[in-house]
Amino acid sequence: MNTAGVHVVGVTKSFGEVEVLHGVSLSISAGRMLALLGPSGCGKTTLLRIIAGLEQPDAGTVLVGEHVLSDGRNVVPPERRHVGMVFQDWALFPHLSVAANVGYGLRKLPAAETRERVADALAMVGLGHLGDRSPETLSGGQQQRIALARAIAPRPSVLLLDEPFSNLDAALRGQVRTEVHQLLAELGITTLFVTHDQEEAFVLGDDVAVVREGRIVQQAAPTAVYARPADRWVAEFVGDANLMPGHADGRLATTVLGPVTLEESIAGPVDVLVRPESLAIALDPSGDAQVELVEFYGHDTVSLVRLAGDEIIRVRTPGAPVARRDDRVRLTYSGAGAVAYPRTP
Repeated sequence: MNTAGVHVVGVTKSFGEVEVLHGVSLSISAGRMLALLGPSGCGKTTLLRIIAGLEQPDAGTVLVGEHVLSDGRNVVPPERRHVGMVFQDWALFPHLSVAANVGYGLRKLPAAETRERVADALAMVGLGHLGDRSPETLSGGQQQRIALARAIAPRPSVLLLDEPFSNLDAALRGQVRTEVHQLLAELGITTLFVTHDQEEAFVLGDDVAVVREGRIVQQAAPTAVYARPADRWVAEFVGDANLMPGHADGRLATTVLGPVTLEESIAGPVDVLVRPESLAIALDPSGDAQVELVEFYGHDTVSLVRLAGDEIIRVRTPGAPVARRDDRVRLTYSGAGAVAYPRTP
């Protein structure tokens, strides 16, 4: 399957007087998976639809490989973009069989080639035996895979997925997500998918682009977005974040937790990003912190701990709980160099 990179440069889009996208730029290398992560209403789906050709940008350029799809003057229609799309509601036709749904975008091909491509696509998603069935008789996970098969049957250069797992119940979501991840990795197709779920973005994305109010505020590998968020908002959006007030002097910040080594030199009042797993907790009857709540998840434990200054922070430790509710404890920072943000008045 041919694949190509995607480049979006300075794309803006308004609906009426509301500007939804503000000069958005991003790049996806060929064969990579990019998660477009952000809260509802931030412009993620609008950007996806612009790449697909279902919406036209007011300004900016969209390229797939070296082919310009839109540049403010010329616009390539959706059917000629070699871009496949899986919609949030899957958009299957209930009056057509599974095979007919998958072959819907292949109607201009000879019948024999259409049958071959449909069979190949259904085999890829593990549903080769269900071509004659009606989509309505299948499970949500199977319907999701039919939608994926329909998108890959035309052998697109790029695949777009809009909240692909949001219609699945929690028990099924993880299983289907893993199956789709494995399939897309095997196909090596350039993929851009929209999600508001941080875990989903980190699990599936080779890279993550974080969107806020129509702007991309950070694009990087998931590990970098988590460890070195571009700003406080990103830090709190992509995971549990304890922002500890402190005073920095170069690569060291003084906090209520004691000295914390910083990743970069900074001076003055700061808020230090302390992830819950970067804290060590120990029972200490004379400790100045107290456990307020314990949540045991089997593989790890999250403890809500009240500090001497009455601030409550989250601590994540592997395995069984170290302390119980109301225990006095001592906390120490055990992570690598932390990120600090200048504190604003």
